[in-house]
Amino acid sequence: MINMEVCANSLTSALQAEKGGAIRVELCDNLLEGGTTPSYAQIKLAKEYLNIDVYPIIRPRGGDFLYSDLEFTLMREDILMCKKLGCDGVVIGILTTNGTIDMVRCSELIALARPMKVTFHRAFDMSADLCKALEDVISLGCDRILTSGGSASAFDGLQVIKQLVEQAGDRITIMAGAGVSKSNIAEIVNQTGIKEFHGSARKFFSSNMTFKNNNISMGGNTDEYSYSLTDSATVKNLIDLANSSGKILSLRN
Repeated sequence: MINMEVCANSLTSALQAEKGGAIRVELCDNLLEGGTTPSYAQIKLAKEYLNIDVYPIIRPRGGDFLYSDLEFTLMREDILMCKKLGCDGVVIGILTTNGTIDMVRCSELIALARPMKVTFHRAFDMSADLCKALEDVISLGCDRILTSGGSASAFDGLQVIKQLVEQAGDRITIMAGAGVSKSNIAEIVNQTGIKEFHGSARKFFSSNMTFKNNNISMGGNTDEYSYSLTDSATVKNLIDLANSSGKILSLRN
């Protein structure tokens, strides 16, 4: 069975992920920045409403994965909050200035998180040496790594992900993510041997506002009157395609 984790940008998306058959949500805010820690209310209600695993991302800001002492303190407090709320796991990742895994700080966060599970996020893909980073993350005791194989998308990183799966063996789960879609999930599974994949499965919705001020932008969005949410039908379709992948040589043939 190939399982899907959904990167959920809200409680609404998380509920759609569960409806579509995902086994777990990585709960995030600010997906345009790669995901940051969601609010207390989002986490609390996700645990109350969902029957699948909830893993909030522990990331105080977008940008790089080199954090100040203050940001690290925030990460510690967010992990304690997640533990108090009964989360099933957390998603972390910290690097040093030279692109290696920050073993000291990551070790501290993991110890603080237990008995919750721990996923190492795509800070892994920003490391200087993926093979060494894999061994470091395994030694830390993480349960899985989310990776695109160091590329812009999991499809572009197919061969590296395959190598990571082979190197990892049964010591840690390698979960492919980034740019996973209905057009490539079967080939990603076929080529890499992954047992888990990660995606947002979002579609865009138009605002119901009748008055629109198109002269103002509140942020990086080009359209303030649309938003994206996970779509349960897309989640189900991706899972079905992933699990029928053994019958498909390649969607590109």
